[in-house]
Order: sequence, then structure tokens, then C-alpha cells
Amino acid sequence: MSIDPFSDAQIVASWQKNAQPWTNAVRGGKIESRNLVTNRAIVDAVMSRSPRTALDIGCGEGWLARELSGRGVKVIGVDVVPDLIEQARRAGGGDFRVASYEEIAFGNLDVRVDAVIANFSLIGKGSVEGVVSRAPGLLNDHGALIIQTLHPVIACGDMPYVDGWREGSWSLVGEGFSDPAPWYFRTLQSWIELLTRSAFNAPHILEPVNPNTGKPASIIFIAEPERQS
Repeated sequence: MSIDPFSDAQIVASWQKNAQPWTNAVRGGKIESRNLVTNRAIVDAVMSRSPRTALDIGCGEGWLARELSGRGVKVIGVDVVPDLIEQARRAGGGDFRVASYEEIAFGNLDVRVDAVIANFSLIGKGSVEGVVSRAPGLLNDHGALIIQTLHPVIACGDMPYVDGWREGSWSLVGEGFSDPAPWYFRTLQSWIELLTRSAFNAPHILEPVNPNTGKPASIIFIAEPERQS
């Protein structure tokens, strides 16, 4: 049975196919925006919370877990792609587990941490909504959900500024990739509404700027559950 080309299932299929090229791109420093801005931005955002423990959702080959582990944070990394989790385990720096977003949303991941992190890993529709809704239950008291994603104003390009599926591209991440994953575009308002209806307070927002373009390289949401208000 064919997979809908604009669906969460297609995202997973694409990443399963591209696990090795992605590992090569990340470890080879081939993604300029990450080197210039966004890697440092997510590490700084997480460490601003002084977490002792963290959950890295969509951890990929584990680079962020290694960075945080080197700063004294105990990290659990989860990803739906077994090949990426195997790469992460080999490199060390965390407790890495295979888990889908649906499994997390259903409560199959029984952990509590100080920070739940999603670094450019919330690109679907229903799967993302499920994970964000579940996130308050994964946090210790005074914990926070920290999301870094494409900045809606920049990522929208020439398309209408409305929620909807978009075609993916590997054009800025190096060689060896195929079948780019689609992604679900959300406006800034939609991101904030997703967080607030998932029992988070209005998020603190950061907009890391690319020094070469003078434009936002990403947007970071730091959101605390409503129970902390």
C-alpha cells in the first residue's frame, strides 16, 4: 500500500531511508545554519534552564545528547528510526531508545525530566500534536518544553501564510539524500495555540539570527506547564 506523500508516515519513511546521509551531514559539519547559529542556540536555551535531566525527542544520531552530557545533563534520547538510535548508542552520551511519536503520545514512555527538547524534530501534523499534548506529563516540577524549529515568517517563503503541508528538500544539508520528507507548516499563532491548548503557559520566544543574512535562522519556544503559574 502506498503512503500518502503528505503525511506523518511519509516523514518516517524518508528518515528511515536517509539515516546514514543525515549522520554523515551532522558529524561532518555540512549544514551551515547549524554551524553558524542553531546548534549553539538550542544548547544555550536548554542550559538556561539548568536541567539535571533531559529528554531529546527526535534525537537523530545523538549530537545534542552528547553536547548536553558534556555539560553534566543526563539525557534520554528517543527516535523512531532504529539506524539513528544505533548511531547514537555507538557514540554514547545518553540513554538512547527507539520510540515513535505515537508511542510517546499514548504514554508508553514512562519518564520524568527537567527539560523536554525537540530540536527541528517537530515537522509533522498529528504526531506533533500528540507529542506536545503529552509533554506536560513528562516534566518534573519547574520543567520546560524547549522547541527549536524553522521560523514561520522565513520558512513560509512565497507560499501563503497558512497552516498546511509543504514539500521537503535536502538542498542545504549535503549529498547522498533521497526522497525528502514533507513537513507541516505552522504559523506563529498556530504554534502558540498548540502549546496553550496542550496545557502550557504562553511560551518565551527566542529568534536566533543568522549573522550572514541578518534574518532569523530559527525560532525557539520555551514553555512551562500551566501548573507552574
